[in-house]
Amino acid sequence: MRHMRPDVTIRALIDDWVKAIRARDVNGSLANFAPDVVSFDLIDPLRYVGSDSVRTRLEAWFSSFQGTIGYDVRDLNIIASDEVAFCHSLNHVNGTKTDGKTIDMWWRATVCFREIDGKWIVTHSHSSVPFDMDSGKASLDLKP
Repeated sequence: MRHMRPDVTIRALIDDWVKAIRARDVNGSLANFAPDVVSFDLIDPLRYVGSDSVRTRLEAWFSSFQGTIGYDVRDLNIIASDEVAFCHSLNHVNGTKTDGKTIDMWWRATVCFREIDGKWIVTHSHSSVPFDMDSGKASLDLKP
């Protein structure tokens, strides 16, 4: 039996992730996360440890939107060996929050995977936005 190349598998996982986020599907969004995943997200705290804390964060994020969530991954670059892979991309979200405010922002993302027992799982994810050194404020209006 011929196995799919790791980069092809990772790309498919990212595509599934995008679909799950657009559908506000928490379980689908976490389908390939390690139980002990470490996530550096855009909001406090400094890190989330464990898939349960990432689940709680996702549930809160999804419920903060009314209607659909627009979500895209652009400029995806994947580096993969037989056991470890990482990718980086520019990610975009847009939609209307439950308070009526709209969100339309880009951020940088890096995701690290390990192949364990024939399955690729996310062991680390890191999302970030640049910030203006003079004002100390996040640069949320940048576009690629």
